[in-house]
Amino acid sequence: MNYLKHIARIIIGITFIFSGFVKGIDPMGSVYKFTDYYHAMGMEWFNWSSLPLGFIIPFAEFAIGIALFFNVFTRFFSLMALLFMGFFLPFTLWIAIKNPVTDCGCFGDALVISNWETFYKNIILSACAIIVFIYRKKMNFKWGEKPGYWLAGITTLSYVAIVFYSYNHLPIIDFRPYKEGVNIPESMKFPEGAPKDVYENVFYYKNKATGKVEKFTEQNYPWQDTVNWVYDRMESKLVKPGYIPPIHDFSIQSSQGEDVTDFFLYDKNYVLMLIAHNLEKSSLKPQEKINTLANWAKENNIMFVCLTSTLPDQAAEFAKKTRAPYEFFNCDEIALKTMIRSNPGLTLIKNGTILKHWHYNDIPTPEDFKKKYPIQ
Repeated sequence: MNYLKHIARIIIGITFIFSGFVKGIDPMGSVYKFTDYYHAMGMEWFNWSSLPLGFIIPFAEFAIGIALFFNVFTRFFSLMALLFMGFFLPFTLWIAIKNPVTDCGCFGDALVISNWETFYKNIILSACAIIVFIYRKKMNFKWGEKPGYWLAGITTLSYVAIVFYSYNHLPIIDFRPYKEGVNIPESMKFPEGAPKDVYENVFYYKNKATGKVEKFTEQNYPWQDTVNWVYDRMESKLVKPGYIPPIHDFSIQSSQGEDVTDFFLYDKNYVLMLIAHNLEKSSLKPQEKINTLANWAKENNIMFVCLTSTLPDQAAEFAKKTRAPYEFFNCDEIALKTMIRSNPGLTLIKNGTILKHWHYNDIPTPEDFKKKYPIQ
């Protein structure tokens, strides 16, 4: 049992550290996931809590993981781990059954697992949390406690600094499908022989004699027996999802509704895309720098556009208000939130390949841009 209690402590420690870290370096991703949950649960009135919880939950996970891994304050944090799993085990069971979101977000974009896999994972973690809590008073290291306190403290402070940087700039590690170096058209393709969605069809036929509607499968539905049965309806259920490309929801529409995606993705010159998923909530702090870069780009025949989910009329009002010297195009809000964790943010593309992302705090000047990306 002496080994088992430490194995359980290390398992739950490493898992919580990993979960807290990958969400902590992408706090806006956590915010968007909380918003998705609230929308699925009809709790839009609680959206205000998404931002603070986007920081608090990952930090709590990381702190619990660090404490248990380094075996410090074990009595307190073993209780926190048990309470944490006491909430999330039934919650993830509900998610697995109801499927309100396709991805629970427990490991951010670093590791996407199914809702049922998440629940099974939480069963194991709950068992580990129970073992650690039972033996919390007997978790001793031979080399003493001081090294553990120092390591836990330094690691936690480093984590806080990294989260602060990632929030004010961009995630230090990018796990999203739109990370730098990705070619968008290639990431949208289906490989040859890729598995397709498998559906199960259920047929409902009404019995002419009794008037009762009965359910049939594809193997036994009475489509030829028109004397006794009459077709009522059919339902299709997805039983096995097929291959989904890393990028599958990216499309650029003009204000007239025309699909102009290829026009930008296959341009052999630089294309600067200002990403503002919601112009009403977009920061105006960098607007002067954005306008300066956009005017310079126009003078040097570099395309500069804004992608937003905001309606054209509202985009026109925004352009008038900010004197924006660029054209606005429509794109799916979720795709834009996934593309860059900044509102607005700036993305540089050439031949469909993402070369660079900039947070609105880091918008480059024309001089800075030319140094790294010489124009011909």
